[in-house]
Amino acid sequence: MRVTEAGETLVRSLKLTLAYDGTAYVGWQRQENGVSVQEMVEDAFVPLLCGGNDAAGRRGPTVAGAGRTDAGVHALGQVASVNVEIDVPALSIQRALNARLPADIRVLGVVDARPGFHARHHATGKLYRYRVVTTPVLSPFERLYAWHAPEARDLGAMRAAAGRLVGTHDFASFQARGATVRHTVRTIHRLDVAADGAGGLTIEVEGDGFLRHMVRAIAGTLIEVAGGLRPPESLDPMIARRDRQAGGPTAPAAGLTLVAVRYPAVC
Repeated sequence: MRVTEAGETLVRSLKLTLAYDGTAYVGWQRQENGVSVQEMVEDAFVPLLCGGNDAAGRRGPTVAGAGRTDAGVHALGQVASVNVEIDVPALSIQRALNARLPADIRVLGVVDARPGFHARHHATGKLYRYRVVTTPVLSPFERLYAWHAPEARDLGAMRAAAGRLVGTHDFASFQARGATVRHTVRTIHRLDVAADGAGGLTIEVEGDGFLRHMVRAIAGTLIEVAGGLRPPESLDPMIARRDRQAGGPTAPAAGLTLVAVRYPAVC
């Protein structure tokens, strides 16, 4: 650990960038009903904090994630913050964590952040990607990373509906039932729908923040539009109702990936 001339311990704020396959986990956040990504990362820190001594029974530092991804949701660019008393180069910390983590969780980078940096509180935006496969048969190699929706064919209608969601709106109709968030107004900066020509659709949504299940509810609603179950203009009254029952289905978790988290340059 680092100690000042006055004998005070210096605490470092670290910024971690992680990628993980969320299939085997109950989500990012620690829970009683299963293993979380947060738990795995925190436990990987324990030997570093103990300096190679006996780590039995020790609990790692709290690692705060930028987004509380749900069970089965993946990440390419999750960001986390942690305060530690370790006098080890950041690259060595990254290597040590990866040596202790399972292969489905990787630390892509570790850097020293400004004091007090918090991955969730200081985030200014997030980018999510949702993948849909519309072929008659879903490849077994896609089953953990996409939603199989063979009826989703009308890409033009899907894009028209997506355009109605861009901007600042009250997205209560796209929030999971039982959520306790007081303010449900969010801004979507970009919502793009792209086809790969081989039956795959990608929905990319970037905004200043997202409610619980919001991206999955958006994906489910857009797929209903693409399948002819509702017209694009139905999204206007859906937003106005501020009622989850007015929205489309919540798409399966497997198709969703947290791609990136945005921060001010000072972070």
